This record gives sequence, structure tokens and C-alpha cells, in this order.
Amino acid sequence: MWTHPAWPLPERLRSYASWCNAVEGNTTFYATPAASTISSWVDQTPPDFRLLLKLPKAITHERRLGDVAGLVRSFLDTIEPLGERVHALWVQLPASFGPPDLGALAAFLRRMPRDRRLTVEVRHPAFFAHPQRLEQVLGEVGAEWVLFDTTVLFGAPPLGPAEEEAWQQKPRLPRRSQALTAHPVVRYIGRDDDAQTVEGWQHWVDTVVGWLREGRSPTVFVHTPDNARALVLARRFHDEVRARLPDVEPLPEPLPSDPLTLF
Repeated sequence: MWTHPAWPLPERLRSYASWCNAVEGNTTFYATPAASTISSWVDQTPPDFRLLLKLPKAITHERRLGDVAGLVRSFLDTIEPLGERVHALWVQLPASFGPPDLGALAAFLRRMPRDRRLTVEVRHPAFFAHPQRLEQVLGEVGAEWVLFDTTVLFGAPPLGPAEEEAWQQKPRLPRRSQALTAHPVVRYIGRDDDAQTVEGWQHWVDTVVGWLREGRSPTVFVHTPDNARALVLARRFHDEVRARLPDVEPLPEPLPSDPLTLF
């Protein structure tokens, strides 16, 4: 997500890390990165930066978590130099992965190293109608359920090509806001209108403030259909949380970008 064409980040990940202190690692979904790429990520980020790395699609989508021990081991060995920067391994499952597949998920999660934090994203509607079995599977290994909120996106008809595309590609699911662990993960998608996005995230400001008061350490990602202003909106969300809880650490001062006026 740090290579978005609308973001003038001269040093890519290093610049991004001055705007936000966490990122969704989407690139790992398509292939396990080269060792040189991992080394560059280490060089460009501080030790407390949070990378949520998506497992390769060969593991989650092609083999659907079965017979993947070698692929998982290769991936974990490759990302090892990132150390604590790997805040969680992100198991994003296809929409066709439903309750009948829970046995495969449970077996997969039990085989994963216990020193790795796991967060699972599901898109099958049946999990939301009857969440108890999935919650049990995740709870047995201390894994989190990614809270992917598209309710604001689908709250009104799309305006413009980016919102129309998002309507075609994003899942339309009920909003879920229950944390299972001390490290909940929220993926919120608003609209390309800033005011609608900000209005729609008030639920999450309240929820995150509550989690922080409970001693949890959430990670929140803010998206819009075109993502053009996602960086500045993410910082605005953080500011709203800090206005309620001043003890929350401020984000770093962004490195200069070109052109400065874009944001």
C-alpha cells in the first residue's frame, strides 16, 4: 500500500512510515518477496513499525491451507529478518471458504508457530450469521478475526468510477466489532467524500477508544475507494482518538513529499 500512484512518496516505504506506523502488506499475497526486498523493508522502517503481512495466495487461495507446510516454512524463513516489525500474519481467505472448511483452518492454525500473531479475514456470509464456530477455532490458538467494515461504502449508491469499482470488488458483509484478542485489526472502507468517511468512522473511534482503555493495542487501516487521501485520513482518525485519549503516542512528522500541496 505504500506505492499508491496518488501518493508522492519519494522514498516509498520510508516516506510512508513517516505518515503512518502500520501498513497492510499486500505484495506478499502475490509472491514471497526476495531476501533483498525484505532487507530494504528493514532499512526503511523503525523497529516498532507494524507490518501485517498477507500470506501468499498459493497457501490461502490455491491450496486452501492444505499441504502447505513447505510454503509456510519458506515464507517464514524469508520474513525472519523483519523481526518484531511483523505485527501479525494475515490469513485472508477467499469468499468461497465457508463453514465446511473450518476443519482445514483449525488444522492450519494449530500447525503455525505459537510465537507468530495470527489474524484471519473471512468473507463467507455464513460466518457472520453464525460466528460461534469460527470464534471457537480462532480462540483455541489466540488468533484474531479481521474486522473488515464496508457498511459505509455500501450505505448509498456509488458516485464515480472508483466507488463503482469498489462496489463490484468489495464484500458486502455485516459490520462486526468484537475483538477476540489484545490486538484487534480493523479495515475500514469509507467513501471518496471525506465528510462521509469521517462520519462513518465514528463507530470505530468509539470502539478503538474503548479497546485502548481496556489495555488492548488495536491496528486500524483507513481506506476509501480511490485511496487518494487515505494517508491524511488515517492521521485524522488517529488525531480523533488522541483527542479522547491524550496519552496515545502521536504519529511521526511526515517527511516532505513532492508536491507538498497534494495532501
